[in-house]
Amino acid sequence: MKLEQFERHARRVFEEIPDLYRTGIDGLTVSRDAPQHPEMPGIYTLGECRTEDHLSDYGSSETTRSVIVLYWGSFDALAREAQDFDWEEEVWETVTHELRHHLESLAGDDALEHVDYAADETYKRLEGHDFDPWYYQYGEPEGDGVYRVEKAWYVEVVWSDAELRTQEAIPFRWRGRPYRIPKPEALGDVHFVLVHGPELDEQVVEVVLVRKRGWWEEVKRLLGTSRATVLETEAEAELMQVDA
Repeated sequence: MKLEQFERHARRVFEEIPDLYRTGIDGLTVSRDAPQHPEMPGIYTLGECRTEDHLSDYGSSETTRSVIVLYWGSFDALAREAQDFDWEEEVWETVTHELRHHLESLAGDDALEHVDYAADETYKRLEGHDFDPWYYQYGEPEGDGVYRVEKAWYVEVVWSDAELRTQEAIPFRWRGRPYRIPKPEALGDVHFVLVHGPELDEQVVEVVLVRKRGWWEEVKRLLGTSRATVLETEAEAELMQVDA
């Protein structure tokens, strides 16, 4: 998509957002730049919300003003790498993502900062770098023990040695339905299990097996003086029958 076409489309997307949700935003600008992540080569910044706070006793759209910036160069770079790159979908997701940053600034909420952190840690994991094994907990909650980070879902299952000593399978719930997977031979402290099976292969779903830690172990983890044993495997999930 050429720069001129990109800018027209981006402004159309921005204008379609109801005025209520654009309160305090002074506009949208498009840049030719393609800024890359300072620590992760090949990761581009698609957009940002530049926010300025003005001194006041309270936060409002009059004291917190923002401008949304889209980097056409970054979109273009990614499109050259991926033939199935969907310009329109990515523009929409980027504009609404940056808009949410502004709204959270108004509310004094940092939830989206946590989501961005989880996305960065996901990339580190995929590239084989050291990563925070509890990064998924910074994602968006989607039910009891379920978190979403971008287009992947994590179902957390907390276990103890005593609880799993006699179990051959580990149950979990996905979209309200009961499943189970075979118990891995090794469990570690945090074990990511990419699951396949009925109604699971259409999404990226991982069951995260988390070993219960004693209070002293948890203190050491929080202080950064101990490292968790992290494992990754795949498993076929079985949809369990529910008695009528």
